Amino acid sequence: MSDATDGGVALERRAADVVVVGGGVAGLVGALECAKIGLKVVLLERRDVLGGCVGRIELDGLSIDSGAESFATRGGAVAELIADLGLSGSVVSPNPAGAWLVWPKGKPGAGTDGALDAAPLPKTGMLGIPANPLGDDVRRIIGWSGATRAYLDRLKPILKIGRAHSLGRLVRDRMGDAVLDRLVTPISAGVYSTNPDDLDLDVVAPGLNEAMTRMGSLSGGVGQLLEERKAGGAVQGLDGGMQTLVDALVAQLDRFGVEVVTLADVTALERTDVGWRATASVAAHPDPAGSAPEAPATALVVDARFALLAAPAEASRRLLVEAVEGWADATSWPSAASVEIVTLVLDAPALDAAPRGTGVLVAAGTTGVTAKALTHSTAKWPWLAARTGGRHVVRLSYGRAGEANPLDGLTDDEVRATALADASALLGVELGGTALRALGRASWRDALSQATIGQRDRVRDLQNTLAAEPGIEVTGSWVAGTGLASVVPNAIAAAGRIRHLAVDPSAGGAGDTPEHPDARPSSNA
Repeated sequence: MSDATDGGVALERRAADVVVVGGGVAGLVGALECAKIGLKVVLLERRDVLGGCVGRIELDGLSIDSGAESFATRGGAVAELIADLGLSGSVVSPNPAGAWLVWPKGKPGAGTDGALDAAPLPKTGMLGIPANPLGDDVRRIIGWSGATRAYLDRLKPILKIGRAHSLGRLVRDRMGDAVLDRLVTPISAGVYSTNPDDLDLDVVAPGLNEAMTRMGSLSGGVGQLLEERKAGGAVQGLDGGMQTLVDALVAQLDRFGVEVVTLADVTALERTDVGWRATASVAAHPDPAGSAPEAPATALVVDARFALLAAPAEASRRLLVEAVEGWADATSWPSAASVEIVTLVLDAPALDAAPRGTGVLVAAGTTGVTAKALTHSTAKWPWLAARTGGRHVVRLSYGRAGEANPLDGLTDDEVRATALADASALLGVELGGTALRALGRASWRDALSQATIGQRDRVRDLQNTLAAEPGIEVTGSWVAGTGLASVVPNAIAAAGRIRHLAVDPSAGGAGDTPEHPDARPSSNA
């Protein structure tokens, strides 16, 4: 249905059972779960591509993951989704060689002339916390003085009453600054883009509080949890990249009749007598040839019985303030991280031997390097190396929570120079401009970690408020946690509550909804 607004802007209307705001993996999964039982779903995505932090970049004839390149195996939810999408045969494991760490040469806390030292990360640790503080691989990085200080953890009585909350404060108290700065902080920055002092221990290391109490030390607790881990790799990927997961999800949305609208910036969400109304400004897709004049934006109004917010934190919170009576956006939400991934395709035979394993993390206080981490993708993923014809793919990560991204304001030439200098320093191989075949950039300016202290309480307050507003749900990494292993089950659960309302009149839905005839995709889908 279409008419015109008073301002002359074209207005289109849609009626649906569910409106999904956000086309990242959480939104795609939630939309699919709703569509499987026959609900009519309209999905609105602000960008011109779907997948959110799981995307692709085309460089030098290669299709490369531009965001997430793997998934954690914990919980099994991602593996189950992959199986449902017919992708189980594409699951691959990374090279077990592991990553390295670089840090300033010299003793911890001493001055440095900018020279870097490097070594493989210790094998027996959790979030960088060593299970064996006196191990050779630990002493190689933090020295005898740092290792001796860390070993005092075994002698110091453990707190029996109360719980540790801050990961950083716990490590500093039990093991000292060397372990925190050189081992824990690089992983916190690489995984969560967050200072370890701000990370909630129970979120990033579930069970560690209890294990410490049982074993009498932090290192002992880490060792016990490592022993309890299931056999098998902690992360896996997909042959062809994680981008193929998004492709499969989008294909299923099409199969189940989900209407997907990209370049749709949702500006308002409001309660109506029968459900929810989402209003979006939809930009015209640019003419590939560039010959046609730019078309004006269209206003789109979607009236639906249910709403699923799967947009990033800032956009979702803005819409919730307007939509949900009695919920005021808290002023204490943590600062989002501005994260950018720079991908390089290189002709560099010196990298054939993978001199720094599958990647490099950067210790706190390291000068002369702007990146916080590097992944040598062709060393990490054999499937990618097989496609590159001897070329190397390297990804550098920039940006931490609460700080301006160091690449902001730089020209393309300056980013190119920075990335090549960082890659050279981190890999220990001089990479001149002639080695660079292609460079690509992908950025996320609203990456809010669910793992920060107090975030669980903020999310719980929000969920309690939404429980009194049947028919609206929120999902995504800012409420679920970092990574697909957290996002996928959260999105399924949120969609499940909508499905329950849709088919159960006593729960506030509008009656039985027939299951879609294709609700159980075959393994060949």
